[in-house]
Amino acid sequence: MQHTRKRRSQQLFPWLLLTPTILLIGTFHLYPTIRSFSYSLFRYERTKPAKYGWIGLGNYINIFTSDTKFVNSLLVSLKWVVIQVALQVVIGILIAVLLNRKFKGRGIFRTICIAPWAISGVLTTMLWLLMYNDSIGFINSLLRSWGMRSATQAWLATSSIVFGSVIIAGLWKGIPFYIINMLAALQGVPEDLYDAGKIDGANAWKMFWHITIPYIKGTIVFTTIMRCISEFQTVDLILTMTNGGPMNLTTTLQVYIYQKTITEGNYGYGSALAVCSFMIMLVFSFIYLKMNNFGKGVTE
Repeated sequence: MQHTRKRRSQQLFPWLLLTPTILLIGTFHLYPTIRSFSYSLFRYERTKPAKYGWIGLGNYINIFTSDTKFVNSLLVSLKWVVIQVALQVVIGILIAVLLNRKFKGRGIFRTICIAPWAISGVLTTMLWLLMYNDSIGFINSLLRSWGMRSATQAWLATSSIVFGSVIIAGLWKGIPFYIINMLAALQGVPEDLYDAGKIDGANAWKMFWHITIPYIKGTIVFTTIMRCISEFQTVDLILTMTNGGPMNLTTTLQVYIYQKTITEGNYGYGSALAVCSFMIMLVFSFIYLKMNNFGKGVTE
């Protein structure tokens, strides 16, 4: 009897330790998710409380049949994710390979390249807003000092360059994530393979493609999927810098959800948009799990 009680207490002890985490996840993730699903089935507008009521799939029908802004915001989100992740992968890997070499001052350069990752998203946007400022911004001031006054721009108000301007700010913030992960992965590549490659007459490109890439393939897949998920959810950077403008050119799905829910107070419709976003994230998550063989490892 005593042995049975002891065994039960041993089985319950891990759950006891997990209880605070389960409560936090339930309170701040599970409950809001369930409430979003329920709100999405109602007409629930802050400015029209008298019209509150059940409409079933009405919000979803409007999203997929008459809301052109939803389609535009989804396309902007996909454009944002593809460009951000593609450039972050390429630039991040190249910088990581360079920083993995031994040279004088390597530690300082590593710190400089990784530092942006430690800066909060809001502070990042404030820094770039100051740099892009039309009158006192660093970029326009630099162009004026070089005698290129005609090249100065309203970087966040000109439709032809606003998306690229925000992309650059996002890259500055996101590339260090790849650098950190790629540097960690590169530590596991055996030096003997590079020595053997040199003996066989392989150049730097061939060794990079046939030795480095296969060894860090798992990390590349993991970080790429994680960045896709993270970039798809980006809202603070874009919202602070452009608020989705001009002409909705930077209105991603997450920004559109914010505008509908918080700015306009249309909680029902905003919740339906959030559910759509949630389903898209499920697809990203499934792709990641599938590529990771559902936890068994990418390279197995």
